[in-house]
Amino acid sequence: MGNPTVWWLIAGAAIVAELLSGTVYLLLLATGFAAAAIAAHLGFGLVTQLLVAAVVGVGSVVTWYLIRRNRPAAPSSDLNLDIGESVFVDAWNPDGTATVRYRGSQWTVVLRAGHAPSTGEHRVVEVVGSRLVVDKI
Repeated sequence: MGNPTVWWLIAGAAIVAELLSGTVYLLLLATGFAAAAIAAHLGFGLVTQLLVAAVVGVGSVVTWYLIRRNRPAAPSSDLNLDIGESVFVDAWNPDGTATVRYRGSQWTVVLRAGHAPSTGEHRVVEVVGSRLVVDKI
């Protein structure tokens, strides 16, 4: 088995490991292994193939790191799209809760601390568990 075949097998193994792990770094290293396979096809020696694999693989990883570092941060995963939405409260229960129909189901609504219960339109300011905390609009 020649050097190009070995490099292609290593690149393929890195891609399979990438698919199993879900990170991008093994894919970037696989580009280095593929570059070494191309260098082997072109007839370069083993030392040159190793250098090509190292430079292209590590260079790809460093470039990816620098690109990711300069990108703006992704929005927080705890972003709640219910905040700011409005609900209509028909009546309040004696315990300070109300039941409203929102997004196709029944929700328990509570007022934010310090507010008196009143019927009408309310804005969702927080979601605590399965309860909507609201303010009067």
